Amino acid sequence: MSSGQEPVFTKYETDTSQTSKLLRKFKETPFVPIGMAGFAVVVGYGLYRLKHRGDMKMSLHLIHMRVAAQGFVVGAITCGVLYSMFREYVVKPKE
Repeated sequence: MSSGQEPVFTKYETDTSQTSKLLRKFKETPFVPIGMAGFAVVVGYGLYRLKHRGDMKMSLHLIHMRVAAQGFVVGAITCGVLYSMFREYVVKPKE
């Protein structure tokens, strides 16, 4: 490539690392990564508590952890939808 030619790809097309994609997604919809992180925390806590569950049955413990993880994700999605509606209809300037 000679120094006089412009690059074929734009900045957006060349900047496709996983970190840049995650940062872009976090800026566009911040509650999606928050929901993913919360899900990971609930699963990690559930695995930790699996060892110290006492006389609770395994299936009951797994059901509780599944409900907690799903609840966190649904809550994050709900907050994200409300946030996007707020940005779209309240903060957006009237034309």
